[in-house]
Amino acid sequence: MKSHEIGYQIFGDDMQVVEVELDPGETVVAEAGVMNWMEDGITFETKLGDGSQPQAGLMDKLLSAAKRTITGESVFMTHFSNGGGGKKRVAFAAPYPGKIVPIDLAALGGELLCQKDAFLCAALGTGISIAFTKRFGAGLFGGEGFILQRLQGDGMAFVHAGGTVIEKELKGETIRVDTGCIVAFSPSLEYDIEMAGNLKSMFFGGEGLFLATLKGTGRLYLQTLPFSRLADRIISASKIGMGRQKDEGSVLGSLGKLIGGK
Repeated sequence: MKSHEIGYQIFGDDMQVVEVELDPGETVVAEAGVMNWMEDGITFETKLGDGSQPQAGLMDKLLSAAKRTITGESVFMTHFSNGGGGKKRVAFAAPYPGKIVPIDLAALGGELLCQKDAFLCAALGTGISIAFTKRFGAGLFGGEGFILQRLQGDGMAFVHAGGTVIEKELKGETIRVDTGCIVAFSPSLEYDIEMAGNLKSMFFGGEGLFLATLKGTGRLYLQTLPFSRLADRIISASKIGMGRQKDEGSVLGSLGKLIGGK
């Protein structure tokens, strides 16, 4: 199915939102719960599947939905359509600080592999499925890079990355990256996992036990703040906060501890 030709505009800096412009009859498909606002005339419907294969039967749609559960996403996707006259707009925002990356799939050969939680929305006609890393080592030790999402089509797709986004064009080079820092890459790049140096570096270096290796020719998108790092910092800070007394640091609090024998 040929993808719908949608317009867009991205607003903001660290908490970005993409506003998609739809002509009458056009549709954009998004993950559940990412819509921010929509103009009058936009209708939405929750469906099984991405709608890229309208001729698919119920069993095919159920199988596709079941695969999506492996990535931790909802089995349903929301389809936003312009059912009125004139251009209408609907906006989508990412769930945590970072950047929204617009990707023209046609310019990338019609396919892109991305982290399982990176996809935000795309023009109707974009196939959204899962892909497994080919090598056993990558699957066993890759962590966030084990199960990937595959985007296929010839239209616009939007992915989200944490922190700052770095776009690289590899031309036969090899690059080693923390597995969580990968946002998306061309399927032409070879992806594998290797050990991060010697045993001392692995256990005390703070960079994890394994690094992702990408080599070949293709495009690579990196992020400086993976959600896993952000979550770890928040959890660590919350544990420290829970261990503190509410009256810590106050004179009355100190006196109370002395009277109570603490």
